[in-house]
Amino acid sequence: MVEIANPIYREVIPRQLTYSRERYIPERTEWYVDAAGQLDLAKLLEALQGYFRENVEHWVEHFEYKEAGPQLLLQAYLHRIVNGGGRVEREYGLGRGRTDLLVLWPQGGRWDPAQVTKHVIECKVVRPGQGRESVIRSGMEQTSWYMDRCGAESGHLAIFDRRPGQSSEERVFRKDPGPDESPVTVWGL
Repeated sequence: MVEIANPIYREVIPRQLTYSRERYIPERTEWYVDAAGQLDLAKLLEALQGYFRENVEHWVEHFEYKEAGPQLLLQAYLHRIVNGGGRVEREYGLGRGRTDLLVLWPQGGRWDPAQVTKHVIECKVVRPGQGRESVIRSGMEQTSWYMDRCGAESGHLAIFDRRPGQSSEERVFRKDPGPDESPVTVWGL
């Protein structure tokens, strides 16, 4: 039996070996791509909330570094964008700052830099002793700044409330921006 010894390459090598066939298999993107071919990131993040609510405790236990677990689960969920033709860039540098995730989606399926939509996703963890509202305020400012720096069409702030005693109803929420607020949607996960 042939086995790939290094765990890092167990996904990479088979994907490379099957790429020539895989690119002809249509990806089921219709549920998070609108009729014009644009990424509906809000729809994707809304679906993530349900998945996250049901699975976060189980999945986070598998990560050795528990603080990174929720963000890694978010990245794994967003991997479907990569499979659908888009790209997720992690720790994307924007001037002096860094954003956690920058989602790129080609308009019309072409990777023309002038035709790529950008979506910023910033991740923040609310730890014991912190107030959620202050974390949201600073995260919204940071996300707005990143959006401005890269010309993003949308900004999303993912809040992982890891404080003990929080119910799912308290952790899972969506706050759309008001008319006089920063254009950032806040997602409680």
